[in-house]
Amino acid sequence: MKFKLLALSLFLGSVSLFAQDYFPINDGVKAKKNNNYTAFTNAKIYITPTQVIEKGTLLIQNGKVVQVGKSVSIPKNAVVEDLAGKSIYPSFVDIFSDFGVKKPDRDSGGGRSAQYEPEREGFYWNDHIMPENNAVNSFKYDSKKAEELRKAGFGTVNAHIEDGIARGTGMLVALNDGGSEAQRILSDKSAQYFSFTKSVAKRQSYPSSLMGSMALMRQLYYDMDWYSKGNVDTKDRSLEALIANKGLTQIFDAGDNGNVLRADKIGDLFGIQYVILAGGDEYERIEDIKATNAKLILPLNFPDAFDVSNPYQAQYISLSDMRHWNLAPSNPKVLDDNGVEFTITLHGLKSPSDLKEKLMKAIEYGLSKTTALEALTTIPAGILGKSGQIGSLQAGSQANFLITSGEIFDKNTILYENWVQGSKNIIQSMDIVDIRGDYNLSVGANTFAVSMTGSVDKPKADVKKGEEALESKFTYDADWLNLAFSEDGIGSYRMVAHVMLGSETIKGTVVLPNGDETTATLTKTKAFEEKSTTEETEKPELVALTYPNAGYGYTTKPKQETMLFKNATVWTGDSILENTDVLVKNGKIAKVGKDLKASGATVIDATGKHLTAGIIDEHSHIAALAINEGGHNSSAEVRMKDVIDPKDMGIYRDLAGGVTTIQLLHGSANPIGGRSAILRLKWGENADGLIFPNSPKFIKFALGENVKQSNWGSTSRFPQTRMGVEQVYTDYFQRAREYDTKKKSGQPYRYDEEMETLAEILNGERFITCHSYVQSEINMMMKVAEKFNFRLNTFTHILEGYKLADKMAKHGVGGSTFSDWWAYKYEVNDAIPYNAAIMASQGVTVAINSDDAEMSRRLNQEAGKTVKYGGVSEIEAWKMVTLNPAKLLHLDDRVGSIAEGKDADIVLWTDHPLSVYAKAEKTIIEGTVYFDLEKDKMMRETVKKERNRLIGMMLNEKKKGGKTRTPVQSKKELFDCDTL
Repeated sequence: MKFKLLALSLFLGSVSLFAQDYFPINDGVKAKKNNNYTAFTNAKIYITPTQVIEKGTLLIQNGKVVQVGKSVSIPKNAVVEDLAGKSIYPSFVDIFSDFGVKKPDRDSGGGRSAQYEPEREGFYWNDHIMPENNAVNSFKYDSKKAEELRKAGFGTVNAHIEDGIARGTGMLVALNDGGSEAQRILSDKSAQYFSFTKSVAKRQSYPSSLMGSMALMRQLYYDMDWYSKGNVDTKDRSLEALIANKGLTQIFDAGDNGNVLRADKIGDLFGIQYVILAGGDEYERIEDIKATNAKLILPLNFPDAFDVSNPYQAQYISLSDMRHWNLAPSNPKVLDDNGVEFTITLHGLKSPSDLKEKLMKAIEYGLSKTTALEALTTIPAGILGKSGQIGSLQAGSQANFLITSGEIFDKNTILYENWVQGSKNIIQSMDIVDIRGDYNLSVGANTFAVSMTGSVDKPKADVKKGEEALESKFTYDADWLNLAFSEDGIGSYRMVAHVMLGSETIKGTVVLPNGDETTATLTKTKAFEEKSTTEETEKPELVALTYPNAGYGYTTKPKQETMLFKNATVWTGDSILENTDVLVKNGKIAKVGKDLKASGATVIDATGKHLTAGIIDEHSHIAALAINEGGHNSSAEVRMKDVIDPKDMGIYRDLAGGVTTIQLLHGSANPIGGRSAILRLKWGENADGLIFPNSPKFIKFALGENVKQSNWGSTSRFPQTRMGVEQVYTDYFQRAREYDTKKKSGQPYRYDEEMETLAEILNGERFITCHSYVQSEINMMMKVAEKFNFRLNTFTHILEGYKLADKMAKHGVGGSTFSDWWAYKYEVNDAIPYNAAIMASQGVTVAINSDDAEMSRRLNQEAGKTVKYGGVSEIEAWKMVTLNPAKLLHLDDRVGSIAEGKDADIVLWTDHPLSVYAKAEKTIIEGTVYFDLEKDKMMRETVKKERNRLIGMMLNEKKKGGKTRTPVQSKKELFDCDTL
């Protein structure tokens, strides 16, 4: 039998030499192709994960499956291998790999200034768009890596260049060391790949943010459509490739649940259903993930427990990170339970050898074994449109299969062989001897007790003399045993022995501590006993998800209520009413008056308390994953709504400070910034649920030091002076006017997201919030607007507004300022705390804003400062954080004051709202309580208990020998205008 198998392997190894029949032979005679068969009989065969044959036969020839079944006619020219008691599975498929494809080296260039223009000619205008790249052109087969992959069970991988936003095409390759490239490469253009991450090899600055990457992807597809219709005279090799590859499977490297949703939205806009690389945290937002209808590529890089034995280090670990450690292994089950189809990838694992451990953990957490097998075989094959070729053992498919000792996902199962394209790869000999058990080791007059445990293919050994455990090292490979151990005060023993099948004793040679050699015998005293697999295993303990899944998240989403506030001091917006009742019903303010009654309402005694409209922060940077897109001097194409972070604790903290609405603004890195997002702080909602419905359109502009890069060390981007800033505006608005004229003429035009946004300003459909400090520039900006026949909406910061408040009032622009910030950089040296009062006195609509996560949660106190600085009345001061910002955002018909029919965005305060002693007792949005002071106290205790519970689990994990990692603090950066 062994001779036959050797002959077979030699034959299979030589097939590739003659696979191309039409190739000439110049180094010998042309041999006839060997068409012998190989039949594997009496095996449990998984044709697919759901089609299983007991005691079946698999017949292969020339690297393909010829027939499989219980009654297979075996040809005479077949080598037969009896696999009684063994199982055959299709080899695994990984569709997200970098096998054989070197990632480009990081660009070593640098210098003082960023690079704004592309390096290439004849390609797309952005260097990070490279659909013309084909992985096959830089592919080099890696036998060592292929061996690692085969040991993990893989027979085929889909490799691509993991670099850039549009990455080009991947290639499907079989892990067949003996084949040629003509055999191994099953497809040289198997899929097209994308990501949100720039190329490491390119220096072009744009995009510098996640929202920039999204805008670039959208514009790329618009440009592809324009190009495909023959509207461009020049040749663009990138767009040519993008068009040529659009029929391939489209794979997007997202990497977390938020980016999965972002990628899907881009796909939906252009009618593309991406297959998306997930992040392992999809369980947090499973309903949203399910709604995408996307197939996912799922990594199993479950995090190790933190080493929390040091309580001081443990306190730096966020509750979110602790929860993810606990819940991540359940992610595959959650996806499966919700009907989300996924394939499993090695991406993110340190080594392919980690796969089985991670799979076993996912199965322990509830993933079905059938689903796990499908995710490694039939599903990835189907995604690539290769179901008849890989991923199953149907007749005609590639002869890629695994031979195992039993059920593949059993802890003790041994993978013996991985056949790829009919080529045999031995992982572990089928003749391996199970040496586990208890032994007496006799060495001269000494006897040692040796206990061998572990798995058949990877046994472990412990050595004792009497009750004393001795330090030892042990290896067992190819029936050769090596055992070394030390005895205190005597020295080391080194034993080597060849293990014979069927023998209860193992004889070998020992080198004694004095260097002499002698014989030694291991005599088995007790057979190894497997732990019963029928014993009930301890079910994993999972913590509950919250909305959002972070500290202070709610166990259920808050619901709208009918509420009656009795005897409150009500700040309506125009007046202060004592001992007044307010009825909230269906999310609206239903009634304001005395002695109100309402059946079924929750009655809240507000005696001695103050009820106001919710605070509105006109200028905020919380709840975002990025603030600036500084890669161009104009980024009107980017949208803040694309980077909303619904888990940002800043939302909850703002609610605790009585804030109900914010304008999430782009930063001030460029003269023309990105489009704003107006948010209602509905803690627990997803990103879309935070967006204020039907809110007006806004965009951020900026003046001053930031936009001319005074403090950023760059000299290559225009503008570099305040004069240049004016020219940027004039140029862009002129271009937008011309663009809009052509669009309205009915002529064909290239859709440009940037120009579309600027045209909305010219057409009065979008409002500008302009970052500003210096009087001269403020004047300039108003003149530019008047030149193009529109009006600015708001100057934000506006610290020199007091110098030209009369001109602002005439222009019709509002001012959103700080209460008393000044002198934090040169251009604000002339700022004064009387600014708000002076502007208001001239008829300017004035708001007090934060531009700061910390200040945002105490805007009530900032408003109070205007009473001191300028003698503003209390009601007018309060308007500066409620009704006035509502007016600036064109939302004053819905929020900003307490009036019948308006949305019930209100706050109940414990004290006078302008006082430093006031606390928000309840913060309500559309009749739903999103912050409650008493519940907050209880949640603090809940968070403390959950942390202690998770710390206990992690300590137990370490005690059981599980892997741990050093505690790290994942602290989110607090953004402001100039955060890059």
